[in-house]
Amino acid sequence: MSNYSKQREIILEIFNTLDHPTAEQLYDKVHKNHPTISRSTVYRNLNVLVENNKLKKIKQLDGPDRYDYIDKEHSHIICEHCGRIFDFVYCFEKEKIKEAIQNQTGAITKIDSITVYGICENCKSKIKNKEDF
Repeated sequence: MSNYSKQREIILEIFNTLDHPTAEQLYDKVHKNHPTISRSTVYRNLNVLVENNKLKKIKQLDGPDRYDYIDKEHSHIICEHCGRIFDFVYCFEKEKIKEAIQNQTGAITKIDSITVYGICENCKSKIKNKEDF
């Protein structure tokens, strides 16, 4: 990683108190505790942390990207109702998945994690027609 940065240390410290935050959520929390740290500093440091494999960017189908701390290999489930992201650990045979995709489509893929979409426990109770899922 590039040179040490006190601001990056603060950003990571605050990041670890949040659950899959957006860049804006992280900025709001950082700025509340450290008003001299600008939005551009937070965004720039997020990019540095992603480039250096300290954080992972989770691309959303709808809405802003989220970020996750890389501490161990894991995958994600995203609730299609509330957008909340949950970590789960399962040993996917990534090479077999890549091979199946290439055999069926000709595409060469890069699989670093698996994202599954569904409905979380909390939202499940709010949905009337559960057969839709």
